[in-house]
Amino acid sequence: TLLLDKANMNVLSEKSLSNKTLLLRFGVTNSHLHTIHPLAFHAAPQLKSIKLTDNDLSTLPAQVFSPLSVIEEIYLDGNQLEIIGPDMFEGLDGLLILDLSRNKIRDLPPDMFDGLSNLFLLNLGRNNIKKLSPTIFHTLTKLQLLRMYYNELEVLEPGIFDRLKSLNVLSLHHNQIKSLPPRVFWSLENLTDLTLSSNQLKGVPHKSFYNMTKLKKLTIYSNPLLSLPDELMGHMPYMTQFYLYDTNLITVPRNLFANMSGLLELNLHLNDKLRYLPPDLFCCLPNLKKLSLRNNSLQDLPPNLFSTLATMKILLLNDNKLKTLPENIFQDLTSLVTIDLKNNDLNTLPGDIFLSNTALKAVTLSENPWNCDCAIREIVRWI
Repeated sequence: TLLLDKANMNVLSEKSLSNKTLLLRFGVTNSHLHTIHPLAFHAAPQLKSIKLTDNDLSTLPAQVFSPLSVIEEIYLDGNQLEIIGPDMFEGLDGLLILDLSRNKIRDLPPDMFDGLSNLFLLNLGRNNIKKLSPTIFHTLTKLQLLRMYYNELEVLEPGIFDRLKSLNVLSLHHNQIKSLPPRVFWSLENLTDLTLSSNQLKGVPHKSFYNMTKLKKLTIYSNPLLSLPDELMGHMPYMTQFYLYDTNLITVPRNLFANMSGLLELNLHLNDKLRYLPPDLFCCLPNLKKLSLRNNSLQDLPPNLFSTLATMKILLLNDNKLKTLPENIFQDLTSLVTIDLKNNDLNTLPGDIFLSNTALKAVTLSENPWNCDCAIREIVRWI
């Protein structure tokens, strides 16, 4: 292994790697490298790993990596690359890791990754990619991690992920995606991690997140969502946390979380237009420990909204517009330890509203316009 860091090595010449027949892993990082000779790697065809991270490369010679028949890892992240030749990785069928992140790539040829049938990780994050061919990933049948976050993708082509049967992680957050093709993720039956947050989605097609029973992480927050379909989430027993915030939703479907029976933490907060919740929205969350509904625009709550959440310990309802609460809203929540009702529009509360919450340790009631007449006497006595 030879790793040169901060070496001010501007040029990798045709003789730089001469007479290094035992060298397997070579790197030049943080070194202002801007030029690679077309024959630079002919002297070391035995290399298994090349790391050229954080340099000044703006172009690469055509087929510069072609002598590296046993190469397994190529790191080109953190450079100034705008264009990658269509045959740049041709013949490198043993390649496992390819990192092209943090460059200025705008377009990728449709056959860019053809032949990389053993690729395990492909990182295209933090580039300027606007569009991808629908067949660009079709030969990557062993790919497990695909990262495309922080690009300028506006659309996902139908069928683009159809052959990625082994994929575990798909990162699409922080793009400009405005719509999803129907069933675009359906072939990803081994997916555990899907991030779609911080895009431009106003809606999501019917049954978009079906056939992904192994999913553990799904993010769709920070999208200008106006509505969600009644059938959206398939069976997701391994999902333990879910975040849905920074949207334009006024309400959500009654069965949105019905297939997430393993949820421990649900964060449906910071949606300043969310006014209404269906009565049985939380019907099927037997293991839920924390529910955050803070910083929405909720004005009232259905009487039995929380009735099935027997294991819940933390309930955050602060910073809403609640004027009253149903008398039995917290009934039988015997595990509840913390409840926050701060900064609402509450004038009074029933005196026995917390009587069944025997585990309570913290109740926050400040910043409400309490009406201190005789009607508030019972809750004051409880306090």
